Amino acid sequence: MKQAVTVRNVAIGEGIPKVCVPIVGRNREEILAAAEEIKTIQADIVEWRVDWFEQVMELKQVKEMAKELRETLTDYPILFTFRTSKEGGERAISVADYAALNKEMAATGYIDLLDVEVFTGNQVVSEIIEEAHRNQVFVVASNHEFTMTPLKEEIVRRLRSMQELGADIPKIAVMPQSTGDVLELLQATDEMSTKYANGPIITMSMGAKGVISRVAGETFGSAVTFGASKKTSAPGQMGVEDLTEVLKALHNSCREA
Repeated sequence: MKQAVTVRNVAIGEGIPKVCVPIVGRNREEILAAAEEIKTIQADIVEWRVDWFEQVMELKQVKEMAKELRETLTDYPILFTFRTSKEGGERAISVADYAALNKEMAATGYIDLLDVEVFTGNQVVSEIIEEAHRNQVFVVASNHEFTMTPLKEEIVRRLRSMQELGADIPKIAVMPQSTGDVLELLQATDEMSTKYANGPIITMSMGAKGVISRVAGETFGSAVTFGASKKTSAPGQMGVEDLTEVLKALHNSCREA
């Protein structure tokens, strides 16, 4: 039986897909302004995309910024994400620095979830996951394909591999070239969710063609969707207000059916 992942009273994997809102500020002022904005909208989870932060290579500054975010977003689950340039992020980083940053941040007590790019390498990924779990931090193992959509079998294989490495929430985002690609992603989501998943998973098809996948999670099995407050962090993200309304409407229709 699949188990929800509960973070600060947010049960990921139960009911309506949870809405995660990214913070993509480049400096302290932009980051804190975005955090204050998030407190006025219907967000369930906050993702700090630290790869946008101008001082990201200064660990002391990252920790201080994380502390301020924690104090500002008291009750919100915070997902810490360094998205590398090879997976659509803002900058490149060595594997050693990537591992050190994530391990150090897992031990701060300021974050609740940690995004780990699964193609960093199994040994490094396993070490980061172990350190995160040692500090009671949940792990979202991720993979992002910005040019194509793998076949259903490959999507499922990658998600299962993330789960086998010990991730609490496997995640994959793909880019469709056709509506058939979107169906491929949704079929893979359903298969993973119903046959193999021990807990919640996150999947999405990016860009305009893939928008439907961002609102169909409750039907197909994706537990989290990403919405923008002002600035998007990936192609195809909807505004939080529109996203929340559609999710609620679909949820209510499913219950009535």
